[in-house]
Amino acid sequence: MAAPVYIRLKQSIGVDPQMKIRLKDVAKVTGPEQIKETLQELIIHQVTKQDRNRVVIDGFNLVEQIITMFPQEQIELIGPNVCVVHITKKKTKPSLILICVIWLLLFIGAAMAIMNFHYDVSMQPVQQKLHFMLTGKEEEHPLWLQIPYSIGLGLGMILFFNHWFRKKFNEEPSPMEVEVFNYQESLDHYVAVKENKVEKQDEDH
Repeated sequence: MAAPVYIRLKQSIGVDPQMKIRLKDVAKVTGPEQIKETLQELIIHQVTKQDRNRVVIDGFNLVEQIITMFPQEQIELIGPNVCVVHITKKKTKPSLILICVIWLLLFIGAAMAIMNFHYDVSMQPVQQKLHFMLTGKEEEHPLWLQIPYSIGLGLGMILFFNHWFRKKFNEEPSPMEVEVFNYQESLDHYVAVKENKVEKQDEDH
């Protein structure tokens, strides 16, 4: 009896428009060398304009397609049942004016959020009282407390997000990267369930 061929689908990939998607693009294949190389080069989908921006490769359809072409082979599907293929469009150079406008909006929004937070927790009266407790003198603007606090607030945000422009301080993912990853994973799961043609056929029946 021939050794089985194991196929493990990737969770998601990105491809160019009009690309021919081969099995090796969407899955890892292992098994007898003579059939492994042939399967890896097997074209399983041709990207067209009708696909718009994503395609769902279903494992059941994939195994069925391979068995039809190689009926003598034993195919074992392991891992994810679907692979979400994101069709990447040609990226255009971002507008400098648009970048500046977005940066300005984010800066103003972040500044307003920080100021409103400090107002809600009465930060200035707290600093004034702390200054009085340490020096015995009343001061409306205790700058020796406020300036280091402001600098520390900015440095704390930089360390928290683990980024200074494109530079990372360590290999740990930042909270923003984790949230983007979780969002992308949830999006891929939604697409795999809602846009899977096999699932839709099962619901219709």
